[in-house]
Amino acid sequence: MKWITAASESPRGRLSGVIYLLYFLVAIFAQVLGQHNLIAFSNATNVMSFILYLTLSFLFYFLFRPVNRIISLIAAIVSAVGCVIGTIGLYYTGSPQISPLWFFGPYCLLIGYLIFRSIFLPRILGVLMMLAGVGWLIYLSPLEKYLFLYIEILGILAEASLMLWLIVKDVNKLKWEEELRIMTKVP
Repeated sequence: MKWITAASESPRGRLSGVIYLLYFLVAIFAQVLGQHNLIAFSNATNVMSFILYLTLSFLFYFLFRPVNRIISLIAAIVSAVGCVIGTIGLYYTGSPQISPLWFFGPYCLLIGYLIFRSIFLPRILGVLMMLAGVGWLIYLSPLEKYLFLYIEILGILAEASLMLWLIVKDVNKLKWEEELRIMTKVP
């Protein structure tokens, strides 16, 4: 029984990074399929990418729960809604469509805040994620036509930096456990 408790209290940083990488690869593959007019395959692949992102959102919930349980839960819910809206948008072409970026922008802001407040990941990753969140929201404004390239570069830089950090360096497990102890108020 102790191994179940220990497994549920693991940060799973590397697993989150690998899921993040899989999400990126599947999303890029979906774009390539769409550019070759293989729309049905592109849509199916996009659904897979949304499922991966949803999985990542819940892994991040558990990863950042010791920092702030409520904000981490809100971030997971916001991301889940964005994934559902994105999936529906693939198959429902009626108007008006709501962009998933209305949810992924705030999600990046929330995750960035949680990273910045954490003691187990570098703060610069949090700053980058918050900037990416602002960028995704600007992407929905008329400024997008002037800032398109910069917003995409910033978003890719921020999310790829976090993904690579998690895969290569993982989280500082001792500091993550310290935040977990503080959260649960165990001496």
